[in-house]
Amino acid sequence: MDAFSKNLSALIEDRRLTQQEFADSIGVSLTTVNGWLRRGVQPKAFSIDAIASKYGLSSDDLLSATSGFYAKAHGLTEAPAGALAPREPRRAYAPLYGRVHAGGAGAPDLLEDRIPIPYEVFEHHQHGYFLEVEGSCMNRVYPEGCFIFIDPDQPPRNGSIAVVSIDGGDYVMRRLLRGANAFILAPESFDGQWEDIVFREGDGHQVEMVGTVVWYQPQREME
Repeated sequence: MDAFSKNLSALIEDRRLTQQEFADSIGVSLTTVNGWLRRGVQPKAFSIDAIASKYGLSSDDLLSATSGFYAKAHGLTEAPAGALAPREPRRAYAPLYGRVHAGGAGAPDLLEDRIPIPYEVFEHHQHGYFLEVEGSCMNRVYPEGCFIFIDPDQPPRNGSIAVVSIDGGDYVMRRLLRGANAFILAPESFDGQWEDIVFREGDGHQVEMVGTVVWYQPQREME
């Protein structure tokens, strides 16, 4: 993990934000934040300026490996008076209820397990639960096999990634795009084989918004 990724991760944890909440706060997508945190994508200068302005930081706080936010929060450098003290990480557990299909709609596979989750995420979504992703139609955002954390109390907004029940049973996870008389469940895949699922008024389908994806955990980090 590079210096910017470590500093950004420490900032998000310190402010007790989900990655989606942080992305919304600076006007970028969750995919962009995931790229910064997990794939080593380097931010543009205007993104550094936006983060620094929003959270009262300097560019050095975000970019320095020796005197950045991570080093200060973990006592690895002599911090100025008033700097945030490191705190012990807290951990919660949420149930793993089953698998959700990131492809064609299908009945969810029921599982029984509990997955650790940062307390700072869980405390904002205390009725949430995990689903394991099966399929490739959302692999630009959530790779197959990862665990997505669903908040059933948070209605999906236009542009958010939703878990949807179709006709009372089949579940699918896709990005929700709303129109005047219809809505679309859009894939985000590297494969190019998936098409939009479109629902229009009066087409006879019963569609239930199960919840919104608010966080995810790569499976390899749980092993």
